[in-house]
Amino acid sequence: MDDAWITAFADSPWLVPALFALVVCDAFLVVLPSETAVVALGALWATTGAPPLAMIVPAAAAGAVLGDGLCYLIGYRIGLDRWRWQHEGRVGAAIERVRRTVHRRTAVLVFTARYVPFARIAVNLAAGAGQVPLRRYLPLSFAAGTAWACYNVAVGAIVGSALRDVPLLAVAVSIPIAIVLGLVVDRAVAGLDARRAPSPDDEPGATPPTARR
Repeated sequence: MDDAWITAFADSPWLVPALFALVVCDAFLVVLPSETAVVALGALWATTGAPPLAMIVPAAAAGAVLGDGLCYLIGYRIGLDRWRWQHEGRVGAAIERVRRTVHRRTAVLVFTARYVPFARIAVNLAAGAGQVPLRRYLPLSFAAGTAWACYNVAVGAIVGSALRDVPLLAVAVSIPIAIVLGLVVDRAVAGLDARRAPSPDDEPGATPPTARR
């Protein structure tokens, strides 16, 4: 198969800006496949040498941090009760889970939310609405976004290195692998979160056991 067209695609000057925009928008439109796009570009780099790795990782990380920051700002300015979608569906359920623990578990939530569908928007909205200090939030967001970008690029690069002579196949194989790994991480994080969930006795305002008699 002639792979000249995919090499030309990899060299497109619009590819990295498009990736950046996709990752930013994924902070709000969770159906956008930003993770798979980053993985695919990692595979593309490993097979064609383009776009440069030094551009993919910063663009993906910067898009992640900017998207998270915009969600934080919306939460800070608007809160968690203004719009209907904040109370319904998976986003509403995710917001309800994190709003009570965002101060106590800020680092864990910011890092794990990057890998769990709907959790990214919920955590960042809750962090803004809960007024988590920026001096605490921003370094965590930057570190989480960078780690997420490096992880996804690495997954794609590993697949691309194994299929170096067939770039189109490398991209095609890397995408379902990324989806499966995402599901595995999602389930692992959900399991850990369930084990760490506070009992009713730990909730603020809960009645002590001795007072229930």
